Amino acid sequence: MFAFAVRRVFVGVLMLIAMSLVVFILFFAGPVDAAKYACGQKCNQQAIDATAKSLGFDKPVVEQWGSFMTGLVKGREYPLDPEMRKAAPETVTRCDAPCLGYSVPDQQTVNEELANSAPVSISLAVFAIIVWLTFGILLGVLAAVVKGTLLDRGIVGFSLLLYAFPTFFIGALLLKFVAIKWDLYPVPEYVSIADGGIGQWATNLVLPGITLAVFYMAGYVRMSRAFVLESMSEDYIRTARAKGLKGRTVLFKHGLRAALTPLVSMAGLDIAAVLGGAIITEDVFNFYGLGRLAVSASRNFDLSILVGLVLVLGALVIVANIIVDILYAFIDPRVRVA
Repeated sequence: MFAFAVRRVFVGVLMLIAMSLVVFILFFAGPVDAAKYACGQKCNQQAIDATAKSLGFDKPVVEQWGSFMTGLVKGREYPLDPEMRKAAPETVTRCDAPCLGYSVPDQQTVNEELANSAPVSISLAVFAIIVWLTFGILLGVLAAVVKGTLLDRGIVGFSLLLYAFPTFFIGALLLKFVAIKWDLYPVPEYVSIADGGIGQWATNLVLPGITLAVFYMAGYVRMSRAFVLESMSEDYIRTARAKGLKGRTVLFKHGLRAALTPLVSMAGLDIAAVLGGAIITEDVFNFYGLGRLAVSASRNFDLSILVGLVLVLGALVIVANIIVDILYAFIDPRVRVA
């Protein structure tokens, strides 16, 4: 088991390095003048050249990537050019490791930008994940157990209905009617645990968390039902029943364990994707998370923030896949030999 985990981690590290190089080539090797966009629309050529020198955009792409990778380990100081730092030491900004870059329009390091936005997206994602995994799997298993009944058709039909509604519709519906018109629940406003405690933090995440969870939960209901029905038709399930095992034992110990393998794979990808894919939900409820940060950076052509976001979210996908592979080994020991 340990050797299996080490192999997956090693492959993951290689993928992270390759991904960072590809991202730099895509963003900085093209015809787009990164320094021009970083400087702003009203900059003259002299200011653009100074910006390029300050951020290292005047260097070859491979050299920029090498400097970035060094910054992840050791940190960096901006401006990157030693002469500029020496000429104006009061303007030097220290970016501690792992340094993801510097945003000229915001006059902040990318680390600071992410530190301000990430807690919002992480909180929203954690709440949504708990909701959709809990209810998605439970309702899917329940529908499989009562296959063909009115309850089964009702659960599947309701999940299809939820799957058909776009996220912005669900969010606007909950916000307008539940929170504003009917006053059944307070209007959500993100409050950190440090400022308001766990109770207030969780209270403000209920409506946006449900909005984000509904779409994923509908898919998990259908997939859980299908995987459980498939596993319950296998020969080893009939053998377990023939041995006289109780129905609950057959379902949860044998059938559900086999059905969890593809669900774990789905969850690993969805958990990583939801952190960067909650743009609409964050916008509806006015939560400033990673999604809105990405939109803002795109509008301002802030490549430093966009590169940092792509790398962080890409790293989350790779890490999630590593965790999924390790969980596979626990659920199905046969995976360890792969």
